[in-house]
Amino acid sequence: MKVSIFSTCVVDLMAPNVGIAMVQVLERLGCEIDFPASQVCCGQPTYNSGYLEDSKLAMKNMMRAFEHSDYVVGPSGSCIAMFHEYPKIFKGDPQWELKAVALKEKAYEFTQFIVRVLGITDVGASLEGTATYHRSCHMTRLLGERETPFQLLEQVQGLQMEPLKNSDNCCGFGGTFSVKMPDISEQMVNEKCGCITETGADILISADMGCLLNIGGRLSRKGEPVKIMHIAEVLNHHNPTKKEEAGHEPANG
Repeated sequence: MKVSIFSTCVVDLMAPNVGIAMVQVLERLGCEIDFPASQVCCGQPTYNSGYLEDSKLAMKNMMRAFEHSDYVVGPSGSCIAMFHEYPKIFKGDPQWELKAVALKEKAYEFTQFIVRVLGITDVGASLEGTATYHRSCHMTRLLGERETPFQLLEQVQGLQMEPLKNSDNCCGFGGTFSVKMPDISEQMVNEKCGCITETGADILISADMGCLLNIGGRLSRKGEPVKIMHIAEVLNHHNPTKKEEAGHEPANG
């Protein structure tokens, strides 16, 4: 299975450890990985701000970057959902519409790819702790994926999952929304943080780093000792064996 990695801007610049974890998991599952170096932003920030024609330049670059890929996998439901918008944006364009459709059909969010393409729900991960999961708006509503993260987390040995109240509510990030509407965004993330602390979880998991950075920053300012983890990091984690604790290096995580 040949897979091209779409790193996304946030992971590339702010959380490269998440990209590394994603690659390591996929390689252990038998995937052959490559990374098209010409990839840049998917165009979502400018597109959502109303700059359609300017955004098309980035979108066309992405279609060229992944033109020869068998599958494209990214650690963000939000950015993959943007790929799924391309056919609408380029509808009727004789040069780009078919390329847009081709990219949409082979682009998957990380957990989506593992479950729906590879047919795997247990990747052999283990993590001791109590966690709760935040659903990102774009992955849930735009990409339409509600199941695969939970199917994978259910199989992580040692991990106790606690339900999150109002889990479908936005965390207040929303990309440029948090910049344009900071006061409203702050109230939304405060509400989200309150729901998280109510669970008693010591780990917050999500599949979008934008949400995790937003919520994690607010939790930190409030002095809440909740660790944030992208789901790729969770699935790449394993509890060390007694042999490893005695001085041998772990295989991953």
